[in-house]
Amino acid sequence: MSTESKILVGKIVAPQGIRGDVRVQTYSEKPQDFQKFKVQSTKFKECDFKFIRVVPNSTVIIAHIAGFDDRNAAETLRGTELYIDRGTLPELSSDEYYQADLIGFVVMRDGEKIGTVAGFQNFGAGDIIELDNGDYISFIGANVDMTTKTIMVK
Repeated sequence: MSTESKILVGKIVAPQGIRGDVRVQTYSEKPQDFQKFKVQSTKFKECDFKFIRVVPNSTVIIAHIAGFDDRNAAETLRGTELYIDRGTLPELSSDEYYQADLIGFVVMRDGEKIGTVAGFQNFGAGDIIELDNGDYISFIGANVDMTTKTIMVK
């Protein structure tokens, strides 16, 4: 599966219980959106991804994927990245963007380049930019310029 037209929306982090349910770390703004997503991965094309519950105040959901009906089967999914087709995402206004669109942007601080965006992380205290040099910078309060493909951070 080529991920060029795909957006990473989550990752299966662990089995949950004995019936094949899995814990999914979501990267979407609203974890309950997984009810609408047509999820894909390298382990399955499109799956019957049944939403079980959202853990309150968390980006973790509990889900069941058809065909993975016991803990051993669910264990084989650990680490599986979950994608959706980019074309299924809603249109954005001119001042909005998807984080996936910022990969490769130059990150500047005080007029000096400090790196290039390699990815984003969120460990619960807000989004963090992962730079190509291995550094992590807070995304909170950053200014994104889509025209020049730069992000100004504090």
